Amino acid sequence: MVDQDSVADGRPPIIRMRGVKKIYRTRGEEFLAVQDVTLDIGEGELVTLVGPSGCGKSTVLRILAGLQPHDEGEVEIGVPGAAFDAGRDIGMVFQQPLLLKWRRVLENVLLPAEILGLPMREARDRARDLLAMVGLAGFEDKYPYELSGGMQQRAAIARAFVHDPKIVLMDEPFGALDALTRERMNLELLRIWDESKKTILFVTHGIQEAVFLATRVAVLTSGPARMADTFTVDLPSPRVLDMHNDPRFGAYTHRIYQRLGL
Repeated sequence: MVDQDSVADGRPPIIRMRGVKKIYRTRGEEFLAVQDVTLDIGEGELVTLVGPSGCGKSTVLRILAGLQPHDEGEVEIGVPGAAFDAGRDIGMVFQQPLLLKWRRVLENVLLPAEILGLPMREARDRARDLLAMVGLAGFEDKYPYELSGGMQQRAAIARAFVHDPKIVLMDEPFGALDALTRERMNLELLRIWDESKKTILFVTHGIQEAVFLATRVAVLTSGPARMADTFTVDLPSPRVLDMHNDPRFGAYTHRIYQRLGL
């Protein structure tokens, strides 16, 4: 039975999914990827979406980003009564940084602002501020190959924030990093979230990562993805790595393992 926790502090949800279903059709065959996913996310929350590799988590994210249509159910994004433009108000971070190798770091970060036709003087100032916020001050004129993998992903995060979106969707952004860099990036993301107050939906197959980052966790079953559980993570802030030893942390991870039948 799914424990659908309410949105934090009773705030109206900025993301609402109701009974979402997605079927892929190729060569006359159908593949059910997502089945009956229901989830609310409130403004300013950091919600992690966790489940086995290949279960359909990324499909859910692409549906929310408007990159793929869904076949059944309802998807509503934005606070009722407030204007919302998916192209302007959603930022996306992928598993790979996807930086353009012929553009310098600052130019890579500015790409969404260029595409959206935003005033470039203000965008350039914001890009420099974001690079400083992610610890890349002084690297504005470097090319991607001159940065480590973790630094490239920091630049990708800055790029996702440069047009000041209301929502940032993150698709396993640290999955390709080594364990130590991944832990450092988790701490970095929490600091950025705390400073930016953005709504973040973070996809991961790492159970401990899901608990460590989240205000709430949503658990998806193996494909086709179904919502198995959602729950609030009641751990103190700021989060620190020693928190992995907290009995409450262990209880949350055990809950996810149980929901996934592990």
